Amino acid sequence: MPRTDVTQMPFSKLYPLLVSKVEKKGRTREEVDQVTAWLTGYTPEELARLEQSDTSYGDFFRRAPAMNPNRTLVTGKICGIRVEEIEDPLMRDIRRLDKLVDELAKGRTMKQILRT
Repeated sequence: MPRTDVTQMPFSKLYPLLVSKVEKKGRTREEVDQVTAWLTGYTPEELARLEQSDTSYGDFFRRAPAMNPNRTLVTGKICGIRVEEIEDPLMRDIRRLDKLVDELAKGRTMKQILRT
């Protein structure tokens, strides 16, 4: 079975999965929006609008209003791969969001997650 390129998948299908992951652990959509906004510069209103659009996950990151310069502080493993060692900058940013959501689901504080 061919591997699906996550950058081609619709944002409207993937973002709810991130929200669902943290809600199962007692966290909220607002917190997912907050870490996503920190990483990308999108407002919660823009995220809600994008969730109703046909924007691809890759374009969501490529068109981000303001990628956070502190995102390089997001390190560690996600799916067994070290985030900071991913060569493709787009995939590295996608995995950084996965890592932030993972940390949220694991109960880390927002201060820890946002590296403040």
